[in-house]
Amino acid sequence: MTARVGTTSSRRGRWQTAAEVLSLVGRQPGITRAAVARELGLSTSSATEVTARLRELQLLTEAPAPSRGRGRPTSVLLPHPEGPLVLAVNLRQGTWRTAIVSLDGTLHDQVTTPHRSRRPEAVLARLREAVEASKAQYGDRLRVVSLAVAGTIRDNQLMQASTLGWGEVDLSPVVGDTGLTLLAGNDATLSGVAESRTGAAAGAGTALHLIVEVGLGGTLILDGHPASGATGAGGEYGHIPFGDRSLRCPCGASGCWDLEIDGRALARRLGDAEPDDPLSYAEAVLQRTDAAASAAIELSATSLGSGIAGLVNAHDPDVVTLGGLAVPLRQRAPGAFDAAYRSGLMRFRRATPPPVLDSTHSTDGALRGAAAVALDRITTEPAIAAWAEPT
Repeated sequence: MTARVGTTSSRRGRWQTAAEVLSLVGRQPGITRAAVARELGLSTSSATEVTARLRELQLLTEAPAPSRGRGRPTSVLLPHPEGPLVLAVNLRQGTWRTAIVSLDGTLHDQVTTPHRSRRPEAVLARLREAVEASKAQYGDRLRVVSLAVAGTIRDNQLMQASTLGWGEVDLSPVVGDTGLTLLAGNDATLSGVAESRTGAAAGAGTALHLIVEVGLGGTLILDGHPASGATGAGGEYGHIPFGDRSLRCPCGASGCWDLEIDGRALARRLGDAEPDDPLSYAEAVLQRTDAAASAAIELSATSLGSGIAGLVNAHDPDVVTLGGLAVPLRQRAPGAFDAAYRSGLMRFRRATPPPVLDSTHSTDGALRGAAAVALDRITTEPAIAAWAEPT
């Protein structure tokens, strides 16, 4: 990497404005220089100066904005072709997905790979190979690996993942000795981040995101950032005791909400054995139109609506977004869902309840959320200063 511009005495102020510009580029891909100036309250000359500095740093480049009639021409800000990158990874039950992500949040070179083994050591070893390959290809441009996992995460430690059948697992071997920073997070939490940044909850100050797959997860988003708790393990909404207290959850608690909504709940209500793959089982049941399946779906939709009402009463969000199986569950039994949602709200909320919206990033929310938190990390003032240092 070549030497970068900037002096120690002026660095703090320079990097602060640069960080704000890069944050806007990530949240609003294709933003113009004029829009950046308006958003940040910069004069035209200041906006020109800071974007010139970002070009010198090989962080951004510019292209002419599409013509829209009269007015002063402006430029679209784009990631520099030699700029920093992150590797986003979504580790799911049967597969894992990777994408290289540029500063505007665009997902490049997406690859989906099936697991060859269910053993955590084998899966993490293959993930490390993918990380090492990306590091070899992109060199110092690659700064962070951001890993979304369907499980409870605390300080880059997987505490438990029932969908994977894993207990406590150290995730740090994913980056090995590459020198890359690892950011690990819960997939539902990261899906919520994606919805708040560029999805159905964009612009909301307080948003509640819930996703149903095997169990139910989610997050409370405050100004674009998840309220993840003291140790990072917050948002485990599926383990609130909204369900039958006689049922013991694999997490160790009784009466978990998970067990009233997903494929395990549908199987229990239909008199079937607990499925090995609750997600595929639920998807199949949701395609059925017979009376038994419809009744089971209605009960899950009722539990979903009732629980959301409780969370709305607790969190007071502007909007609720739904992902995964929560979307077809509500679609199959809208009357039951709406009745349970409204009846569970406190009286003063019923006239104008928070809207419940389907997610925008239905299939790649976790990957996009992982990308977003990684971009947050590499566009801080210290990260920009580190990028600017000569090597």
